[in-house]
Amino acid sequence: MDIAIAKLEAWMRDYYHKVDHDIGSSGVRDLTMAELRAVCGFELSELDPMVFHDSESYGGSGLRAALADRWTGGDTDRLMVTHGSSEAIYLVMQLLLEPGDEVVVVDPAYQQLHDIAAARGCRVTRWPLDVTDGFAVDLARLRELARSRPRMIVVNFPHNPTGISITPAQQKELVAIAEEAGAWLVWDHAFGELTYTADPLPLPTGYDRAIVWGTFSKSYGLAGLRVGWCLAPPDLLARMALLRDYIALYVSPVLEFFAEHAVRNADRIVALQKEHAQRNLRLLTDWARSAPELVRLTPPDGGVTAFVEFPGQPDVERSCRRLAEQHRVLLVPGGCFGDAYRSHARLGFGAAAEELTTGLSLLERVLREDAGMVVNHG
Repeated sequence: MDIAIAKLEAWMRDYYHKVDHDIGSSGVRDLTMAELRAVCGFELSELDPMVFHDSESYGGSGLRAALADRWTGGDTDRLMVTHGSSEAIYLVMQLLLEPGDEVVVVDPAYQQLHDIAAARGCRVTRWPLDVTDGFAVDLARLRELARSRPRMIVVNFPHNPTGISITPAQQKELVAIAEEAGAWLVWDHAFGELTYTADPLPLPTGYDRAIVWGTFSKSYGLAGLRVGWCLAPPDLLARMALLRDYIALYVSPVLEFFAEHAVRNADRIVALQKEHAQRNLRLLTDWARSAPELVRLTPPDGGVTAFVEFPGQPDVERSCRRLAEQHRVLLVPGGCFGDAYRSHARLGFGAAAEELTTGLSLLERVLREDAGMVVNHG
């Protein structure tokens, strides 16, 4: 299998652990163990009776029950615990797609949402957001694309990297389009719980060919757990269990202990993180408003990322590298989401306020210097 290099992950491998200020990541600030214990009300001594025994192929019963209570009305048969949502993405696409299948994917997108399919020999069709209209969705265009009856339609709202979302009415229309085409609808719920302009969208569980995956990384601030979940028809989950027998087998029961407590206290965790993220979003929008000649920002509806445009910059990727290597600030160039977005960058505002403020200040310095370089060499 010849699979493309995951550009975003490669960028993170180069810089994520070598910076002091992170304004590029897509998750809200990471919680400490002390913070998680305070919110959830448990003690580490509760781990003492734990025997280091294998967990179960579909996930430990406690965590599956907690997830089912939150997402499926208590039905555990439709849920699997996974190693982040990344494992779910890989398993689903390996099992449901065959060479020659067409997959329609929102664009821009997290690369794993389309290049696993491409490596399977699928035809990837882009459903572009309207970059000239604040990344608005064009459902008429999606309906047009779905006339070819694709095997799968892949979306995520709130969207990574733009943070834009859709209305409940638009969601219903999107599900109807998938149903009319007979397509699997893959709903990436990574950012779904952290919204600002409206309530979180419901999961599209009324459609029997819907697959949903989620993660503890983005809205909860528990990226280091590397735990996610997948909601899918039981027969598909059974096939996923057989494939993961050759890969990861199961998730560690130690990680599942913390994840179960997080799910049972998810409303409190998300409320805490949302309050923090909204304050940071105000800092970001004020900063962008103060420098309109340098940056164009479409305020996000959810999540903690914005896809900002830097008009007039000769090479945004070079600016991002300089920002990391000279100033120890992480920013993700738009090219990690496709060649059409080389004038953009993913700007994450989930970090501590001081970290965001310092990062934005240094970013502005680099942008002004690089803009000056254009003038000097013009």
